[in-house]
Amino acid sequence: MRRKTSHRKFRKLPQTKENKYLLQAVVIRYFISLSITLALVALMYPLISKRSLCANTLSCVESLKLKVENDEPGIFNNRKIIVPKINSAAEKSKPTVLGSQSQQNEKHIYVNLKTQTLTAYDGDKVFMKTLISSGLWGKTPQGDFTIWVKLRSTRMSGGSGSDYYDLPNVPYVMFFSNDKVPASAGFSLHGAYWHNNFGHAMSHGCINMKTTDVAKLYEWATPITDGSVTHSSTNNPGTKVTIYDGNAT
Repeated sequence: MRRKTSHRKFRKLPQTKENKYLLQAVVIRYFISLSITLALVALMYPLISKRSLCANTLSCVESLKLKVENDEPGIFNNRKIIVPKINSAAEKSKPTVLGSQSQQNEKHIYVNLKTQTLTAYDGDKVFMKTLISSGLWGKTPQGDFTIWVKLRSTRMSGGSGSDYYDLPNVPYVMFFSNDKVPASAGFSLHGAYWHNNFGHAMSHGCINMKTTDVAKLYEWATPITDGSVTHSSTNNPGTKVTIYDGNAT
């Protein structure tokens, strides 16, 4: 016995002027809503992409400013960290680092992510070769960069949950950028007092160095240091920094 199938009948709206205008209004409202949504996405995307690119997600802009906070505690991996104090007055008169006055185009810093090493060249001579820590929780950008500003210290914070950090007095910060990684992203070479695991990825995207090593590199690299904050300029350009993932050289 064949089963009867029931077909629901849809009643068509009568073709009246009122119904025609109603349908047009519904279509127009739909496209207006869609246009507004697409416009909002277009406006928000650059902000979202820039924020995701930022090395220090909670202090992206603030980290670009000089900060000396000697009485503030630090936090790293859910542990309180003793923050080294910075005596700005005692550092005003420092001896010149050997090689710091050589021509800028002779200097080049190479960071090998595969070997977790940094090699600084003054012409054909190696000024420094040392272990570093690149991005673990965040990716370190690769490419050719230029140091655009040097800060004696600043505060960096970011992450969430187990990888949350809030670190005052991050020492000897050298921010670098290029046409793909803007200065506002906050990627830098800097000292790290909160760990001693150099030679292994440990950062949120920046290049961590031993404080003793980065202090020498900071004075050697250009722009030539002039006070606690030094911006690069035409007359005082920044040192080139190349970050790559390759074999040891």
